[in-house]
Amino acid sequence: MLLGEHEHTLDDKNRLTLPARLREQLGERVVVTAGLDGCLVAYAHDEWERQVARIRELDTLSRESRMMQRYVFASAVVGDLDRQGRVVLPASLLESAGIEREVTVAGMYDHLEIWDRAKWRDHRRELEGSAEHVAERIANRD
Repeated sequence: MLLGEHEHTLDDKNRLTLPARLREQLGERVVVTAGLDGCLVAYAHDEWERQVARIRELDTLSRESRMMQRYVFASAVVGDLDRQGRVVLPASLLESAGIEREVTVAGMYDHLEIWDRAKWRDHRRELEGSAEHVAERIANRD
């Protein structure tokens, strides 16, 4: 289970060092791609395969399905963690998420979100102000 918030700084080669606890759960190979909320997402290779199965099932006759497949697959990169637990984040992905040097890595149970630290703090404030209302709406769907 990938949990918690972890603050890090990218080095000059755009390498992100993942905490040892998270590395143990992710394994030696991760897939990083663009997320849906202005962040990057990182999956352990096995979990990525489960996500691929879901996205691959989208009907390619649908324009929206093709757009989603392009968004996820075209930006995805496979990264092997080095001995220090670092993964290289391509400049194109960093730019698309507005990430500079200061990042927050947030555990999301089965994947990680990688945020520009300032954007994450803004997002957290927004979440804290609306989480109760969102929970109520979700609960009322049943």
